[in-house]
Amino acid sequence: MRVPSRSPGQPPGTPLAAAPAHRLPAEGARQPVPAATPDLDAYRAAVADLLVEVTALADPASTTARQVLLDERLREPAIAAVLDATPQGPIGARETLLLEMARYRPNPRSSAADLTALVRIYLLSRIDVMWWRDAPAFRTDAQVQASPDLVDLEWLRRRDLLRFRYQEQPVTLLGRGVRAARRQLLPDARPRTAGLRFRRARREVIALLNDIGREFARLAPPATPPLWVTSLVRSAEYQYQLRRLGYSAMVPSGHCLGYAVDVELAWFARFGVRDALAHLLLARQRAGEVNVVDEGQTWHLCLSPAARPRFRRAYEAEMGA
Repeated sequence: MRVPSRSPGQPPGTPLAAAPAHRLPAEGARQPVPAATPDLDAYRAAVADLLVEVTALADPASTTARQVLLDERLREPAIAAVLDATPQGPIGARETLLLEMARYRPNPRSSAADLTALVRIYLLSRIDVMWWRDAPAFRTDAQVQASPDLVDLEWLRRRDLLRFRYQEQPVTLLGRGVRAARRQLLPDARPRTAGLRFRRARREVIALLNDIGREFARLAPPATPPLWVTSLVRSAEYQYQLRRLGYSAMVPSGHCLGYAVDVELAWFARFGVRDALAHLLLARQRAGEVNVVDEGQTWHLCLSPAARPRFRRAYEAEMGA
């Protein structure tokens, strides 16, 4: 059974009704903050304007000027409305951002190619944190593995119930050697990604990815590979490990709540469909289904609370759960 892409009679790109999200009986967390309180279009536009100024002050000698700029711009109503709805509040968000900028060092592992990208990733990911501010995080790897709210993707893959692909991280020395040899022999056969630490995901997220995967398959030319997912749920324990390794893993993060995913974009340029996939994802953002953060090679998506109940129903209808 096909997961319905939108409500009956709702044309693509039409914003969803901003209804409060309802927690399902299986989850004991408190209800998240309604997603439609701040004006997210105004927030994203204000962030885009701020990034232009950050780029002009990106040199090391402009550290003080950047701090003055952030002091002023983060107080603007469009930005402050979102930051005020996060657990840290605007002051905590400002201090965290300044600390991230002070610690930033470019490296091949980081999705933040420069200081401007770091600011963009941090500020746009605060929408995720605002949406799910009351959702409990998975603190340890053991909590991720044991959670009844997460489903094993491999079980679904073997039954041809997934419309996207992924690869797991190799856990043995032999597995890492095989992965390295495959990359040397066929360097472009798969995206360059470490793979999933956990092959588990929330039911609603699976339904969202299946829906995007089907739409992508319809618009892509024949022989184009399916949608590729590079990251799903993470524990806070793993998120801090990624930070120590040099990745721009923000804290707090929608990944640690199970509502965020990363999908490959750059690899699809070789098939001529990178821009088409980008437009598809941005259309989903305009429809109110997800928050989208351009992280370069991959794009970060976070499911909105307003869309969660519909995708939960879609998962149950498709999987017969």
